[in-house]
This record gives sequence, structure tokens and C-alpha cells, in this order.
Amino acid sequence: MATSKKNRWEDHYSRKAKKEKFPARSVYKLQEIQRKNRLIKKRDKVLDLGCSPGSWLLYAAELTGERGRVVGIDLEPVSVSMPPHVRTYIADIFDMDDELRTSVGRGFNVVISDMAPSTTGNKHVDSARSFNLCQASLSIAQNVLIPGGGFVCKIFQGEDFQNFLDLLKACFKKHKIFKPQSCRKASKEIYIIGIDKLGD
Repeated sequence: MATSKKNRWEDHYSRKAKKEKFPARSVYKLQEIQRKNRLIKKRDKVLDLGCSPGSWLLYAAELTGERGRVVGIDLEPVSVSMPPHVRTYIADIFDMDDELRTSVGRGFNVVISDMAPSTTGNKHVDSARSFNLCQASLSIAQNVLIPGGGFVCKIFQGEDFQNFLDLLKACFKKHKIFKPQSCRKASKEIYIIGIDKLGD
């Protein structure tokens, strides 16, 4: 009984994403975060780390409007059509060269990351890899966000969770820990939200 209920739960979001022309169900996680925190506003500049297949990009582009700017970086290309104020780059966030950094720019209002590592099934290895991605995302956010900017980052719950939370708390005035309803029930993922980036 529990299995079929879980499948229905997943199917609901997958069908909804297809109907609303989003490439993945993950869009509803960002929608829940946005509803509760109103991080992204009209005309904002948003950087999406790990942006493929493009659901968060599309939703961020809706929120900023055509006078905003949305930039995405991922190892994989984004194949869905994007509005003119969205630009994507194929790159590794652990290995961003000066040319890419210049192209991406700075002065962002919000940095979002839904990145997850390739999982091994070993919870210690997976949480450590997730922590490394989160550290890299936070480092980029520190460099490109304006004071007062916001940050959203997915992390796997594990032994490095508190370490990352402490790193984030040093950079932002406020923080929240949030698990969207649209996350799969068995998932270890959770989102940490940094609000109001401290000045340099």
C-alpha cells in the first residue's frame, strides 16, 4: 500500500511538470521555497548552479521577468528553449576559469543550487560529495552576490550538514532549513537558505 501511494505522489509532480512544460519535477521545490521566502523578485539577477535540465532556470526567468537576468552553469547542456534574458554555460563549478567568471559576472541578487552528486549508495560518501558541492556553491555565492543577496542550496543530510550550516551562518544575517513537500519522502536532501548576505 505504501509503495503505490509513494508512486502516486511522484507521478503527480511528474505529470504536473509535463503539463506545465517544465523539464523536471524539481521546479516545485523552488516554487515552495519562493512562496515561503520571496527571494527572487522582478528585475533580479539570478545565478543557477547545476541548472540542467532547466526547470529552475525557467521558473527563475518567470520570476525576474524580461528585465531580469538569469545565468545557469552545468556540466550538461540545457536542451529546452529559454527566454532571451537567460544564458547558460557548460562548465564545471570546481574548475571555472577567468574567462567564464568574467562572462558570468557579479552583482547577483540570488544564487540557487539544486546540485546533487552522483550517488554511490554509501551515505557517508554521498553526504561528503554533497558537502563539497555545497562548499563550492557557497564560495561562488560569496564572490558574486551583492550585500543583502540570497542563497538556496540543496544538501544531503549527513555528518557534514552542521559544518556547512556553520559556514553559511558566517556569511548571512539569517538562515532557514527547509524540506519542500515535493521532495521524495525517502530522500535525504534538504535545502539551506541564506537570507541577507553580509557585506564584505
